[in-house]
Amino acid sequence: MVAPISQVFQHSKPDPQSPDDIPQADIAYVGRVAILVCTYNGERFLAQQLESIAGQTYPHWVVVVSDDGSTDSTLEVLRDYAERWGDSKLSVRRGPGRGYAANFLDVTCDGSIESEFYAWADQDDIWQKNKLESALRRLQDIPVQTPALYCGRTQLIDEHGARIGFSPLFRRPVGFANALVQSVGGGNTMVFNDAARQLFQRAGADLDIVSHDWWAYLLVSGAGGWVFYDASPTILYRQHDTNLIGSTSGVRMQLKRVRMLFRGRFRTWNQRNIAALDSIQCQLNEESRTRLDFFKRARSSRGLARLDWLRRSGVYRQSLWGNLGLVLAAMFNGI
Repeated sequence: MVAPISQVFQHSKPDPQSPDDIPQADIAYVGRVAILVCTYNGERFLAQQLESIAGQTYPHWVVVVSDDGSTDSTLEVLRDYAERWGDSKLSVRRGPGRGYAANFLDVTCDGSIESEFYAWADQDDIWQKNKLESALRRLQDIPVQTPALYCGRTQLIDEHGARIGFSPLFRRPVGFANALVQSVGGGNTMVFNDAARQLFQRAGADLDIVSHDWWAYLLVSGAGGWVFYDASPTILYRQHDTNLIGSTSGVRMQLKRVRMLFRGRFRTWNQRNIAALDSIQCQLNEESRTRLDFFKRARSSRGLARLDWLRRSGVYRQSLWGNLGLVLAAMFNGI
């Protein structure tokens, strides 16, 4: 249950834009956004994140923080902002204490939080002023009963806030065939409507998933919902030593993922995602169920039959090298 903090003590233009280049005009009211922030010992950067939320061009939001047992001054920072903003603007709940993915799923499924739209936020990033506006411009015209998810590219910064690059730019279409073998958007970029939120609730908060953002991509695309990938970054994604999940950009990170693929990590991840999808097959549309079945057959087959079922499943990754790695992984029982 959400409680006041006093009770309590994660397609547009492909060329990235600077925050200074973003128009600052507000858009018309399309609904309230519940910003779900998960914290754990986030005292270093939390205030910067909250200030960037306060500076959004779309002002119709509330912040719900799910704290997973912080032992530093995180709760004191939150108390200060609750006093400044008011309990109606910022509230805090206790997280389940089972890690970041479980924390995000738990707060997302909390029925006491009601809103038209939801956004995930990490404790150490900085949102550009147009973050919510950019997402809502894509989500606002989707029928309310249709699940819809916005995600996108990020501008990378170091622990001091200096810009150091961008996350990979994905150019191929997004959808369930891609989601089965790749996550394209970080949870810190994601905004979704209430129909998507209801999918999370029906699936449940106690699933053994790899990550909440990959699960969101699988769930919404698998149910036949809309997924929007924004090529223009709207958040500054901080890279530092205490990051639980960092960017996938850079040659070193790509080589690390190839090594994980051949060590069986990718196959283990797929098994966990498939088990979660199997538990909610009734929420998937017919095309997604068929694609999932073919992918499962590829995983259980041998030799050329495995490659044939993989081809028939239609799964793909976003890059040429990623797809070559996928085929190699299949040949060596790595999917």
